[in-house]
Amino acid sequence: MLVHICCSVDSHYFLQKLQQEYPNEKLTGFFYDPNIHPHSEYQLRLLDVERSCKMLGVNLIEGEYNYEGWMEAVRGYEDEPEKGARCDICFDNRLETTAKEAAKRGERQITTTLLTSPKKSMEQLKSAGDALYTRYGVSFVAPDFRKGGGTQVQFALAKEDMLYHQDYCGCIYALTKQRDQQKKLADELFSPLSKQIQPESIEERITLYKKRVALEEEGKSYKIIRDKFLNYRLLRAYVMEKTEVIPSYVLTYSTLKRKFTKFKIESKIKDIYLANRESIKFITLQTFNQLLESNYKKIEDIIKNPPTIEEELAIRNKIINNLFTLSPIIVLKDIDENAKYQLYLDAQTYEDTRESLVTFS
Repeated sequence: MLVHICCSVDSHYFLQKLQQEYPNEKLTGFFYDPNIHPHSEYQLRLLDVERSCKMLGVNLIEGEYNYEGWMEAVRGYEDEPEKGARCDICFDNRLETTAKEAAKRGERQITTTLLTSPKKSMEQLKSAGDALYTRYGVSFVAPDFRKGGGTQVQFALAKEDMLYHQDYCGCIYALTKQRDQQKKLADELFSPLSKQIQPESIEERITLYKKRVALEEEGKSYKIIRDKFLNYRLLRAYVMEKTEVIPSYVLTYSTLKRKFTKFKIESKIKDIYLANRESIKFITLQTFNQLLESNYKKIEDIIKNPPTIEEELAIRNKIINNLFTLSPIIVLKDIDENAKYQLYLDAQTYEDTRESLVTFS
């Protein structure tokens, strides 16, 4: 039986139930999810599915990440709600590819872990799956493992085995609608051009879950814990002197009450220049290098190869010595104490949770 897999939280329980109810079937997992966006989220879910299948002794194959094809298939249905017409097309797209793969491999039956997701319509899935028999000669198996408290068991297993538990179905349209309803920034869609890894970003999670796999291979004990924290995303920023934008680097957790302000340098304490508005602080590139023990030649070099968030926070603490400050700290090549400056800074801070690994000796 070829089993289409959408994510580890659904597949981990579903595969175990299939192994119990179909003991004579050789199960093969098929990860085919071109709807998942962004691609880093796709990679994270695949990483966790690989771990789950390895734990269960299920062979896993990966389908093509044909995101452009999926986008074309759902064109015109972008505003459909969850369980609407776009989901019908999405199910048809993924199950038809699963049926084609099964026919190519000589499999007689297919099924999908989507059947166990409480956010998916069983009727939609059964309709999409049953229609495939006449075209590809494979039967669609649709067991209902949700009933009898199955959903509670599913989530308990996911928690026990510390699976990655995503909080949106996968597609960009469901994500943006969900974040709009939550009045929350869709930070999954933000990735700095500098490739700096942001707090609680998908990239940070990938690093964490890869480390988890390495610890398991080494036989080391660990636990994944979650903590609340204040997250931050810089959306856009620039500094102007007169009418010219000048190279600048904005340290993380810099915020401005209004996105734009004009100011001048009011005073200087040691190597820190203080503006006369918004508690803005400036340091030169030379001071930045001294604090970081780095050797950047130009501001542009910082942007292309930035320090880590942890290093930036350490610099902030050296400059202000206050872990809770959100004052803007800007790095310039040189600072003219007599110049008039302008700053545009669009950033968001918001409550979030962050995962971390704790190892046990």
